[in-house]
Amino acid sequence: MVYTKTGDSGTTSLVGGKRVSKCDARVEAYGTVDELNSHVGLLAEYAVTIDRMVYDQMKTIQNDLFTIQTLLATEDEELYAKMPQVSTDDIKKLERWIDSAEATLPKLRSFVMAGGSVAGAQGHVARCVCRRAERRVVEMAQENKVEGTIMQYLNRLSDYLFVVSRQLVVAEGKTETFKKI
Repeated sequence: MVYTKTGDSGTTSLVGGKRVSKCDARVEAYGTVDELNSHVGLLAEYAVTIDRMVYDQMKTIQNDLFTIQTLLATEDEELYAKMPQVSTDDIKKLERWIDSAEATLPKLRSFVMAGGSVAGAQGHVARCVCRRAERRVVEMAQENKVEGTIMQYLNRLSDYLFVVSRQLVVAEGKTETFKKI
């Protein structure tokens, strides 16, 4: 059954069963990462016919984001320690993907406007949601323990999403729009 009615009073359960307000900083953080995951999924579906490697990268990222969501939803330190983690290797993987994509793109000489193609625009939407998720995690970290690798991963992911949005526009043979300075 999809509905349980347990959240009708404005509370939800964390991993481990503790109930908190649906506007708790922890819920805001993992909820925004969930939203980001959905935007990455949409971007993946746009990318599948443009660049299969980018599609595969997006699917890996979605798995990483599910790990992050679960970690953010877990307050119990014993449970947390038993869960899969986001590692420095995951961050380095994003950095390799960024470097590889950047090597194929024209050098930036001004700001890139969101758009150029539907896939490129969706990449920018995902990047903006990623930045918001990062802010929500930083806010949560003011009162709760958050592994530094989670914040690093989200920070690097927003860079990746910027670069991949450019990469998809170029791969489609479309033209990026630049802000004149």
